Amino acid sequence: MKAVLIQDFGDVDQLYIGEVDAPELIQNSIRVKVVATALNRADTLQRKGFYPPPPGASPVLGLEMAGEVIEVGEKVTKWNKGDRVCGLLAGGGYAEQVVIHEDVAMSIPEGMSYTDAAGIPEVFLTAFQALSYLAKLQPAEQILIHAGASGVGTAAIQLAKAMGAGKVIVSASKGKHQICKDLGADDTIDYASQNFQEEVAKLTDGVGVDVIIDFLAAAYFQKNINSLNFDGRMIMLALMGGMQLDNVNIGNILRKRIRIIGSTLRARTIDYKIGLTKDFSNFAMHRFADGSLKPVIDSIYNWNNVQEAHSHMEANKNKGKIILTID
Repeated sequence: MKAVLIQDFGDVDQLYIGEVDAPELIQNSIRVKVVATALNRADTLQRKGFYPPPPGASPVLGLEMAGEVIEVGEKVTKWNKGDRVCGLLAGGGYAEQVVIHEDVAMSIPEGMSYTDAAGIPEVFLTAFQALSYLAKLQPAEQILIHAGASGVGTAAIQLAKAMGAGKVIVSASKGKHQICKDLGADDTIDYASQNFQEEVAKLTDGVGVDVIIDFLAAAYFQKNINSLNFDGRMIMLALMGGMQLDNVNIGNILRKRIRIIGSTLRARTIDYKIGLTKDFSNFAMHRFADGSLKPVIDSIYNWNNVQEAHSHMEANKNKGKIILTID
């Protein structure tokens, strides 16, 4: 089969479409003809050699897909050939075919396109895990979501509202504020021109937020813990602002009983991903069907233009998901 491959770790010009062996079908899995996949920051890091796939996972880029079932394993009971599915992958999405455990596949809502469906699995499952499993967001709690116009950010805004959050505050560049508000954000902060710690204090009457979803790590760490309420939870999902801290006052962690939780999803066990997929599907799939949740699609590229798609993401131009169509 054809797949997007990496010649050598490095810039986007190292990506090309080549031939690889199709994945082997196992008895409790389904083979899917991929119609669309989507970009994630992890893909750009893997391309550069900074984020290797977990042991046993495909070395091909791509953490999600949407497509048509073309073969089922001997023990598969949930799916038939011709079914439309999307799902989370540990790798391999930038390819003509993937093999996925039947319990990690999700049915694409009737009327939803493959390109829209490809924008669901990674960001919505990541956001759902962060809000429900890790932060345990409660109704009426206030939340700050950094990178609000990113894929995970746009998913987290919608899910937080669906879970009954009180005030949803996001940080994003000024040009991306409207899309965040359209998705349900109550207040927006321009991280480039405003001090988000000061703005959060104003917006919460000095109390702080109950939950923070963070991707910047070291760069935002001090302001984040200063912006949390008592018993606040900070969920760290990426290290985009660095890993090293200097001269940090951690007193608020103790004084406010703050919990700091780091998490990735890619290397989780298959049993964990099955449980997460089930819980997310029960919560969200009917909401996608009725339109109360929606994948936010920034742009769609044919996979022949994968280099351009990666450049678009690395320039931080996207508002929502960048989709690749496979042909």
